[in-house]
Amino acid sequence: MLIGDVSRHSGVSTRMLRYYDALGLVRPTGRTLGGYREYSAEDVRRIFHVESLRSLGLSLKQIGRALEDPAFTPSALVSDLIRWTEDRLEREQELLERLRAIDASAPTGWQDVLRIVELIQGLDSTSAARRQQSVLARPEGVSVPAELLVKAVLAESDPNVAGALRWALARSGADGVAALAAGVHSEDVGIRQRAVRAIAEISEAPDATAALADALGDPDTTVRRRAALALGRRGGTAAVPVLVGMVVEGVNDVDAAEVLGTLFLDPGCADRIISALVAELAAHAADSAVRIRLAQALVELPGTAGREVLRQLTHDGDRTVALVASVFVEAVEERSPEGRGDEDS
Repeated sequence: MLIGDVSRHSGVSTRMLRYYDALGLVRPTGRTLGGYREYSAEDVRRIFHVESLRSLGLSLKQIGRALEDPAFTPSALVSDLIRWTEDRLEREQELLERLRAIDASAPTGWQDVLRIVELIQGLDSTSAARRQQSVLARPEGVSVPAELLVKAVLAESDPNVAGALRWALARSGADGVAALAAGVHSEDVGIRQRAVRAIAEISEAPDATAALADALGDPDTTVRRRAALALGRRGGTAAVPVLVGMVVEGVNDVDAAEVLGTLFLDPGCADRIISALVAELAAHAADSAVRIRLAQALVELPGTAGREVLRQLTHDGDRTVALVASVFVEAVEERSPEGRGDEDS
């Protein structure tokens, strides 16, 4: 079979077939009387073998070795090909994300494109100082896609840079909650923590409440507590159990108690809060530190319900708890119009 026929049947150009011949990769078995290359059936099969191996990403040198060395085993080479392909796909994915970020910024000229590229390069820097500077030095009026900032927020471990990124995201006015919400469901606990913190700082963003409610069931205590504080400040009553637990555990218990006091103004939530606090008092009858923190939480509750429980605690069997409760009752009644009214009568 002449070279033109081989090219038509194999799909390999005549130029490439001549190149294979020059490399010694596929040499035609014979020549015609006129000196033209003549390929045998075995030669054509070898061409198809070469093309098959090329499709896997092997170089022509590697293909030659694979076809000529009887001791050659493909396992190691295939493993290398997998690794090289994964690296290439990662680089191409990064390039795709950069292009999408530039496109999302709706550039009006190449100067806008260069600014976004400069920001991306700054955020990719190994220097925390440079990453922070790239965020804070962004000129006014330069639009930055929310997805770009969200990606940086979720990946940033340096607290100063992370704070600057959250500030920039909130300042951008873009709705990044949807992208942050994806981080709430990440397998990486660090990403989940950063996602919830960022959502908490986007006060009026749509869907923030739903994302924080999802985080209440997180297995990580830090994620749950951050979500509960942020959700409670938005009036989310689903945060009550976690907030009460924070008071019991003594972790951000003052903040948790203040949020419970705000939620107590919701008539549908008041009974739940009182019942939960009273139940914890009964469950920790021998732990004075927990009971004192629960008493402090009762002080934050408006109205008379919390005060009644505090009055009962003034007769507590634990002298320290009783004394602290008495002080709290006096303080509450001094500042409360209802309490002053009772004394005057």
